[in-house]
Amino acid sequence: MQYKDYYKILGVPKDATDKDIKKAYRQLARQYHPDTHPGDKQAEETFKEVNEAYEVLSDAEKRRTYDQFGSQWQQYQRGGGNPQDFWQQWAAQGAGARGQGAGPQTRTVSPEEFEQMFGGGGFGGFSDFFETLFGRGQASGGFDAFRQASARPTRGRDAEHSIDVTLEEAFAGTTRVLQIDGERIEVSIPRGVKTGSRVRVAGKGAPGSAGGAPGDLHLRVNVTPHSVFTREDADLRARVPVDIYTLVLGGEVQVPTLERPVVLTVPPGTPNGKVFRLRGLGMPHLRQPDQRGDLYAVTEAQVPQNLSDKELELFRQLRALRQQP
Repeated sequence: MQYKDYYKILGVPKDATDKDIKKAYRQLARQYHPDTHPGDKQAEETFKEVNEAYEVLSDAEKRRTYDQFGSQWQQYQRGGGNPQDFWQQWAAQGAGARGQGAGPQTRTVSPEEFEQMFGGGGFGGFSDFFETLFGRGQASGGFDAFRQASARPTRGRDAEHSIDVTLEEAFAGTTRVLQIDGERIEVSIPRGVKTGSRVRVAGKGAPGSAGGAPGDLHLRVNVTPHSVFTREDADLRARVPVDIYTLVLGGEVQVPTLERPVVLTVPPGTPNGKVFRLRGLGMPHLRQPDQRGDLYAVTEAQVPQNLSDKELELFRQLRALRQQP
């Protein structure tokens, strides 16, 4: 049985750090990956050796076992011993200890990828050397056995979905019914959401693997533009048409809100573009929906149209009065 020098295969010294081993592995895996060498059996074998070496040297427990074995093998070989006798002694004396305390396995190539590249029934990616040293159950005792031994519970990926809501829906809160992978999901959209808000739906993302929890679904909210109001966080702003008579003489005008119109008293001599702050008539705060922003009403002068001759004459008289010293 051929001894495998895993350090030589990866091109690293025996005192290489985990970082050095990972770096060397990634370079060699890219270099000899079967996808870049279709039909090249030699590259395929090298790729398998590289993965086997990384399987051992990236795992602290396996690396200790391998280092101990390598030292004993060299001493035994120098003494002229029979290699088969060595294997039998090693298996008898060390099997129990080697099976204890194995740390978590580290892998960058999934079992599915190995199965696709190197065959289906057994794992097929490790040498007899590896199987003898670490046991068939850890490498090639069948694909299902490997999956059970190496798979870690992994949480599923989060999913993201965009939804549009109107300003009125953002003000009052609403619901959305989604179809995700054939499942009907009803989601509550809280009051006060704004463009960019995310609504989390726990456990409705991608499923986990090896018993891991599913990911979450995140709904990314977009509040569509409104014909009357513009929004600044929790505050609203609206332009309120006011005729020039009311601006000059004073009076009352109706101001729209997202609930019902309110009456605004306009004092005499109000200029065009005057801003009135109406407290508590804006949007609910997302974190504190019982509190609301303000509504800013901006006066917009309305010039009268289709004036009669008499009305025009009165305006001329007013202009003349304004021009007198």
